[in-house]
Amino acid sequence: MRRLEIARTTFPLVLALAAGCGAPPDQAGDGAEEAGAGQAETAEEAPANPRFGMWELETDRPAPYRNVMTYEPYGDGGMKITVATTGEDGETSEWGYVTMFDGVFRPVEGQEGAFTAVEVVDERTNRILNQRDGEVYQVVVNVLSEDGASIDNEYRRTLEDGTERVSHAVYRRIQ
Repeated sequence: MRRLEIARTTFPLVLALAAGCGAPPDQAGDGAEEAGAGQAETAEEAPANPRFGMWELETDRPAPYRNVMTYEPYGDGGMKITVATTGEDGETSEWGYVTMFDGVFRPVEGQEGAFTAVEVVDERTNRILNQRDGEVYQVVVNVLSEDGASIDNEYRRTLEDGTERVSHAVYRRIQ
């Protein structure tokens, strides 16, 4: 197992692929042919990732503030994530990235010098590593609720003095 050093804490790079997230072709399930499942599923037959759709941040901030995450299929088993925000002043911004759930850092569009890597922990949990200037500055544990109606993000940052700051955000499915 590869390991990734993050702010004095070592996290295993868990690459167990969950149902609905799509395994890379070279990691298709062991023994599939012996079980008579020799044919690959087509895109139409593959189960959809339960995160696909639009999710709005629960917040007490006054309107017009709004933060919406959109998860869409990308490539062969990946996902495109777009975050669109309307500030309290009505100004809008958008950023996003793509992932193949393989722990590989990829550029974040709309955030210069930022990179993100996503790993599947289990069928409802993803670990998101945010990197800037070559250093991971934040780890997000993204957990889909059992009923598929919400996503809880736990944000962990290690500050320069070595202390850890943890915050949470809940997104509700809107589409």
